[in-house]
Amino acid sequence: MQIEVLKSKIHQVTITEANLYYVGSITIDEDLMDAANIIANEKVSVVNVNNGERLDTYVIKGARGSGVICLNGPAARKCHTGDVVVVMSYAQMDFEEAKKFKPTIIFPEKNTNRLVK
Repeated sequence: MQIEVLKSKIHQVTITEANLYYVGSITIDEDLMDAANIIANEKVSVVNVNNGERLDTYVIKGARGSGVICLNGPAARKCHTGDVVVVMSYAQMDFEEAKKFKPTIIFPEKNTNRLVK
């Protein structure tokens, strides 16, 4: 049996931009992507802490070290600059493998979206 489990989580980052007239997606600082084990074009769920909105989209690499978290295209209507979101990706795996699997969860610095060292 295959089940879907949490693979990666970027916990509570601040939206730095919302670009309505872009093709669509979420732009994430490449440092955060690496730390969370998320790759370009990977499907992610975005949950807005401020208003409860949830959406699925895909990831675009943002400038490394910039702290950028930008919702693009129609998804930009689901948030405002300054909103706090959680970004999560999932993986399908065998039930027994999933019991042992440990997701990668990061907690970036509040307001800057940079990795805490």
